[in-house]
Amino acid sequence: MLEVPRDEEAFAIVDRIYEAAFAAELWPNALEATSAISRSAGGAIFMINDHLPLRAIGNAHLQPLLDEFMAGDNWNLSEGVQRTCSTQPAGFVRIDDLMTGEEIERDPVDARARRFGVTSPVFTSISMPSGELVLLAFPRWLKDEKHDQAAIELLNGLRPHFARAGLVAGRLGLERAKTAVSILSEIGLPAAVMSGSGRVLTANPLLEDMADVFVALAHGGMALADGPANALFHQAVAHNQDNRVVRSIPVPARKGRPALIVHLLPLRGAAHDIFSGADILVAATVVGIGATGPSPSILSGLFDLTPAEARLATALASGRSVQEAAIEIGIAVKSARTYLERIHRKTGTNRQSQLMALLKSARPFP
Repeated sequence: MLEVPRDEEAFAIVDRIYEAAFAAELWPNALEATSAISRSAGGAIFMINDHLPLRAIGNAHLQPLLDEFMAGDNWNLSEGVQRTCSTQPAGFVRIDDLMTGEEIERDPVDARARRFGVTSPVFTSISMPSGELVLLAFPRWLKDEKHDQAAIELLNGLRPHFARAGLVAGRLGLERAKTAVSILSEIGLPAAVMSGSGRVLTANPLLEDMADVFVALAHGGMALADGPANALFHQAVAHNQDNRVVRSIPVPARKGRPALIVHLLPLRGAAHDIFSGADILVAATVVGIGATGPSPSILSGLFDLTPAEARLATALASGRSVQEAAIEIGIAVKSARTYLERIHRKTGTNRQSQLMALLKSARPFP
């Protein structure tokens, strides 16, 4: 029998939900508190959008199940998820109220949940003004009984607070993104914030004025005008969720415009909120002519050079010829020339003088 929480307990949980709207890292705390009073094994929030990768946040002990759920297209194969999305219940419902026992048995997501030790969750959906669909899910451990009507009514009492807090979180997330690119504009850096799918959420005027570098695409997308740089750019966006590291892409000089390095920085922690969709900060820095060469580690990070390629590039940047650089790092001249061809491809350069100017002034993004 579910014990009805005292008023002060319910108020404390509502406070946690609204606190999470202002600090994304507090969502697991709000879900944990909700799970405790509803005797759930944990909770999770999913954000579904046709143009964005599935985003989710949940309790730490459920993270392995969430990771498996979101891997590839697993979630899209679930009849339970699809039925919940199409039904869009206005309150929490049990999956077995929407599906037959046979359908539940063959549902791959439900099978994974049972192997993890939890039952089919109770679900609800919340439509956001942006067109996204939020799913709230609370499973129970297999050893416990399924959610009874008292537990569902308790969760339904908290549902409006989750909906309002999610709306606030989304708006605040976009405001934080706008503030970030505005501050970067003040210090002279063209910048934009993008979603994980590559849609531009906001950009500062400096970046918008660089139409010869950044090209607007349909549906709010963005590309680089330079072909080789654009290939690296879209590869970095596509692998943003996997790598979670800074990527820096060289853009060669064109018609009086200096060479640039476009940096992609994944937004994580408090800067990242699943409700706003802000995933990547894009910033551009100008490459100037410098006298000293960069370290191999900087070149590896900026241009994705292998250790051997980075050592050769460092030697070349210090003024050595290909033959001298090959002797210095202990490789054959033929191998050095092969490495040099790869370096040209990765840096988007086609002449050694152009490459040297780029390498000498390459600096990591702070």
